[in-house]
Amino acid sequence: MKKEYKIAVIGQGYVGLPLALAFSKHYPVVGFDINAKRIASLRNAQDDTKEADEEQLKVSLIAYQTSGGIKGYLPSCEIKDLAEANVYIITVPTPINQFNAPDLSPLKSASRLVGEVLKPNDIVIYESTVYPGCTEEECIPVLEATAKLVFNRDFYVGYSPERINPGDKINTLETIVKVTSGSTPEVAEEINQLYQQIIYAGTHKATSIKVAEAAKVIENAQRDVNISFVNELALIFDRIGIDTQEVLEAAGTKFNFLKFKPGLVGGHCISVDPYYLAHKAIQLGYYPDVILSGRRVNDEIPVFIASKVVKLMVQKNINVSQAKVLLLGFAFKENCPDTRNTKVANIYDELVSYGMDVAVYDPWVAPQEVKEEYNIEVLSSQDILTQQYDAVVLTTAHREFDKFNVRELVHNNGVVFDTKSVLAQDIVDSRL
Repeated sequence: MKKEYKIAVIGQGYVGLPLALAFSKHYPVVGFDINAKRIASLRNAQDDTKEADEEQLKVSLIAYQTSGGIKGYLPSCEIKDLAEANVYIITVPTPINQFNAPDLSPLKSASRLVGEVLKPNDIVIYESTVYPGCTEEECIPVLEATAKLVFNRDFYVGYSPERINPGDKINTLETIVKVTSGSTPEVAEEINQLYQQIIYAGTHKATSIKVAEAAKVIENAQRDVNISFVNELALIFDRIGIDTQEVLEAAGTKFNFLKFKPGLVGGHCISVDPYYLAHKAIQLGYYPDVILSGRRVNDEIPVFIASKVVKLMVQKNINVSQAKVLLLGFAFKENCPDTRNTKVANIYDELVSYGMDVAVYDPWVAPQEVKEEYNIEVLSSQDILTQQYDAVVLTTAHREFDKFNVRELVHNNGVVFDTKSVLAQDIVDSRL
């Protein structure tokens, strides 16, 4: 096993930054990102994702400077800073396009970037979520072509899927078992031992790269299908006229009932990864009915919420076309600034289509980013708390909203809808 590792982590977002900082306690680590603004913030020990401990970030930055690059963390957007690394870990996003097909362009770009500096005996490890076979079929050929090196002779590859849960300060990188794999038995063991140095919970060495890829993609597909089931129940029980949460509480008294809750399924994992597995299945001639039907149900929920709010307003004789509505929350999950693929945007668009004046408040997100990405204004607390609305929809259960008296935000006959089932039932008109 090599002792003198020099590690480069490509992508410094929710996955790459915590990984780079964990390794920087043992080795010199370059954290590379094409976003120069992001790198400038990191150099000032500021993390906009709020995933990293900023004190640890500061310590790791100083350690690199004072040790002469023997260990510590160097954020960079300069390719020259990657040249001395011998382990490259790729943690870039793997999104979907407008047709719900895998968009591998960030992954291929990162592979080309690494290929430009790849040397004999180097190791490239992919952490980005992909379909089984993607690393070997799509990424390795790019590395070979760019580096002019031969796979498994001149360089080696591993796959160790990320398991970061944005906003979760209990289940962190170090406390979640890490699946590892490598392109040869020897490299698989080397990669496994490398991760064992930072993962307190231990590692699981998969038998192949494809197995590791499959393990990751089914984690999120399974969760998506389970949530889609309770979301479908919510659609059914709404028609029956009974409260979904009351039904789930009753059913949950049985020892083997799985306690999933209905809700918006956004973000960069659960609402995206199933399409990667479905893509591969269809490529092989199998149509994955369960996976894709789950996706369809979950994608219907924002429209259902908006139409339900409109129905409740009509029942209270509120003029929908002149109504003012407040959405509390824009991030895709609570206590986290991540707005990637947030389904709150879909609720917003649907309500606006009825002619409503829709306001959004979220103390966690960056208003400028939301404006650039979604063309939606996020108001300040002073702007929203001094007004009353015809309807308030709790869309993200940030802890800050625990202090709100939501009923005071609406007119006497206003509507309160709770998509997270966290508000007292006696103050809401309906909930998901």
